[in-house]
This record gives sequence, structure tokens and C-alpha cells, in this order.
Amino acid sequence: MNHINKFTSSRLYQLLGSTRKTRIVRASALALAVCTFGAAGVAPLAPDASDLPVTTISQNIAAPNLSSQIAAIDVAEDSQKYVHEERIRAGDTLATLLQRLGVEDEAAETFIKKDKVAKAVMQLKTGKRVQAQTDDEGNLLWLRASVVDSTDLPVKNISVLRKGEGFVAEESPVKLERRVEMHARDITTTLFAATDSDADGTRLPDTVVRQIVEMFSTNIDFRSDLKRGDKFNVVYETFWQDGEFVKAGRILAGEFTNRGMTYQSVWFEDPASKQGGGYYSFDGKALKKAFLKSPLEFTRISSGFSMRVHPISGNWKAHKGIDFAAPTGTPIRAAGDGVVDFAGTQNGYGNVVVLKHWNNYSTAYAHMSRFASGLRKGQKVSQGDLIGYVGSTGWSTGAHLHYEFRVGGQSLDPNKLNVIAQAPMTAAEKARFKLVAGDMIHRFALLRPEESNRALAMK
Repeated sequence: MNHINKFTSSRLYQLLGSTRKTRIVRASALALAVCTFGAAGVAPLAPDASDLPVTTISQNIAAPNLSSQIAAIDVAEDSQKYVHEERIRAGDTLATLLQRLGVEDEAAETFIKKDKVAKAVMQLKTGKRVQAQTDDEGNLLWLRASVVDSTDLPVKNISVLRKGEGFVAEESPVKLERRVEMHARDITTTLFAATDSDADGTRLPDTVVRQIVEMFSTNIDFRSDLKRGDKFNVVYETFWQDGEFVKAGRILAGEFTNRGMTYQSVWFEDPASKQGGGYYSFDGKALKKAFLKSPLEFTRISSGFSMRVHPISGNWKAHKGIDFAAPTGTPIRAAGDGVVDFAGTQNGYGNVVVLKHWNNYSTAYAHMSRFASGLRKGQKVSQGDLIGYVGSTGWSTGAHLHYEFRVGGQSLDPNKLNVIAQAPMTAAEKARFKLVAGDMIHRFALLRPEESNRALAMK
């Protein structure tokens, strides 16, 4: 009993002030001690905590100096920067666009209007995205946009950057992500009604619709032949920038069922060949003629392939080509797939382009006002590609295109030649074509619900 009473108040205070684990262990030891000496008597209860001595400690704590932190906040607020993004709206002017972007900077607006590179921003189409960063006073720090040309092909990114007290404008090439899309449509009224349908959440781009018409127009009159129940499948490429749709590219394969008859075509461009690509049936037969009837879309023949009085010399002389009268600046297209053999000035021809085609064929285009941008010797071109513009250079009395068709270097009358098909495929080209065609056949099968369901049932 006396042994137990040796637990003084100070010792119990130490026990209570220790950690939880220590309290538990020592409390267990106390219980065992009570049990051990229980025969001698009952131990007194532990003192109440309120009866224990309490020591009060006072200490002065210095208040933190907030002036430096407040100053840092003020600096941060003074240098706030804001990034805005807007899309071009119909009827937008540069002033209204900058206003929505939070730009209140007359110097920036003046620079964009006058700078040769920066003013391309003013040519943006409706729906295109523009980003700008400003400070809290609305001063422009930078502005970015992707600029497209009249054919809806992105050509460059434009950046306007603040540099000191002024601005600089920079161009950079557009980096696009290529995707392949495939869609099926049923005809209920017209082709355009079907392509505008968003049954699968996608409206087909107008460029794709135009390609469909061009691809099948030799077999289908889209003004009168279509009927309810017709259908088509199409596989085409699209191009994106930063997750935003930029443009649709070429149709890679098409399938159109009209009045029970199905027409198919697949694009094939052999990477190992110097010739341009083209559309073929799935058995490898070319679907287009080797050469266009005319390198100009809208024109009239002013002089045919024949003997004539030369308009300048006044002498009778063989006219070794066909003259197409057209206004200056009319686009000139490549009559067939080939390679640029010459682009420059030649005596009476003025500005002339000569294209080299397959099987010893070549074509010449003379009196151009100017060449297509970037056209150069050795460049591969496809049928219909822009190569120049109508003019009156060289020995010419008026704006027109002088067009020659040559076989082995000799000029012949193109209207009397029976050149229908494209260059035939080699064995190696046929093998590569089968791989491309097989992929498109598989894609078409996926677009036909009945075939897809049949394939699933067979698994």
C-alpha cells in the first residue's frame, strides 16, 4: 500500500503530459500493480486534472512584415496579361475584331492596316480563329491567326508582336494534321440536301460535294438522274490545325448507286512514279481521259490547227497549235499529268510552259502573262493544275493562249488524236494499287450496315 502511494502528484503530472502511447503503457502497468497488491488494500483514485499545478508562460512574438508581400502583389497586378480568342464574324472590320479581343491600341491597329504581312489578318474568313494577348490597359502584346487564300488552302500563320515601342509581323508555315473521314448518305431529294444532312453529326464540305459531281458526272446527270433511294459512300481527307478543322482535301474513294447501278472510283498516286495520280475503277482502269479538251474552262477557239496568214508577218504559214481567245489573267490548266520541262521566255512564244507527259507526249502553252506561283522546271503537275495565266507576250496581237500538242517533238492536231486512256500501270504499280484499293473496299464495307452486320454474325 505504501509502495503504491509513492506515485506522487508530480509523477502523475508527468504521466499525463507524456504522449498517448506512453500514457497507455504506463496506465497498463499501474493496473497490473493494483492487481498485484490488491490483497493489501485498494489504491486511491488518480487526482483530477483540474487539481494539478498549471504553469503559464508568456512570450512576445514579432508580427510579420507584410510590406514586401504587398509590394509584390502590386507589381503582379501592374503587369497582368490577358489572352483573348475570337472568331471572325460576318461584317467584321479590324476595329470591331480588335475591340472584341480587348485591344485598345491605336498604334497596333495602324500597324496591322499598313504592314504588308500583318494586313493579311484583315482577309480572314468568317469563322476563323484569332488570338491576342494584351496588358491590363489594352495594349497589344501579340496577335496570331492562320491566313487562308481564295482556294481555302492555309498558306501561313501570321503573328504580330510588340517589340519595344513598335511592332513586327512574322510569317510561319502552317503545320496541319491529316485525317481520313468516311461517310454514307441516302438521297431523298437532291445531292446537296443529302450532303447537308447531319445524320451522323457531319456536314460534308462543299469541296467534297463538287468532287463527287466531277467524279461521277460522266455516268450520272445530277440534275435529272437522281431519284429517291439512291445512295453514296465517300472517303476523303481533312486537315486540322490545333484541333480545328481547316479544309477538306481530296476524295480518296467514292461509291455512288444510281437507279440500281453502282459506280466506284479510287484515287491512286504511285509514290515511285513521276506521273501524277488519278482515279481508277477497282480493277485498275483509268477513269479520266489522258488530256483535257481545253486548258481553259471558258473560252472559244480563235484559230485552229491549219495554214493561215500570220497576223504579224502577213505570210502564209502553218499554225502548229490551237489559239484560245480569253481575257488576260484567265487561269491556264495543265492538259494532262506530267512534269514541267520548260518555264520561261522563248522568242515569239513569249512566256511559255512546256509539259512532258507519258509515252513521248508533250504540250506547250504560250503567250502567258505570268506563270503560276512557284512553277519550276522538274516540278510534277497533275491534270487540271494551275500553270499560268492568259496574256499577250511574244508575237501576239491580243490576249489568247496558244496551245500545242506534240508527239516526239512534232506538233499535231490534238482534235485528231485518239488519246483516251492514261498511261497504263506497270506490274509494280498494279501491286501497289491493289493494296490501296483493298483498303478502300474494306472501308466501303464498313459503311454498308447490312454487310457490317453480316460480317459480325459470321464471327
